[in-house]
Amino acid sequence: MSDKLNTNKPWEPRIIAFFCNWCTYTAADLAGTARMVYAPNARVIRIMCSGRLDPQFILTALREGADGVLIGGCHPGDCHYQEGNYKALRRFTLLKRLLDEMGIEPERVRMEWIAASEGDRVQKVMNEMTEHIRKLGPLHLEPKAAAMAAHGAGAARQGAPV
Repeated sequence: MSDKLNTNKPWEPRIIAFFCNWCTYTAADLAGTARMVYAPNARVIRIMCSGRLDPQFILTALREGADGVLIGGCHPGDCHYQEGNYKALRRFTLLKRLLDEMGIEPERVRMEWIAASEGDRVQKVMNEMTEHIRKLGPLHLEPKAAAMAAHGAGAARQGAPV
């Protein structure tokens, strides 16, 4: 019955946001405390470091219905774990190429460096990301792309080329 009710609603982008505990998540908390208003389309998942974000989590989010994924980490040089954000950047670069090969617009995944004091930047990025995904439209994974996402997630986890 709830599906019947949802079909009358206009489409809204679904965004999964993986935020570093030390910087971006704290900035999002600051934005909330300061009562900054931003698009409510993102579901935030706190991770300890952007460098710990496994690409399979991103592929799984897209396969399970997210229209976009936002990754937030500390500015380069400010990582709580020294080099985690550099590791995240390397993974992000490879992931974008994989998404392109899968037929998924790489622009659906975005990475931003946001410090703990930049609550206003969280607001700006969330609004920009929501509007960008809205322009791209819903992500309709073809069965082949979904299978590749599942395979790519497994291969990415094992470090194998995909």
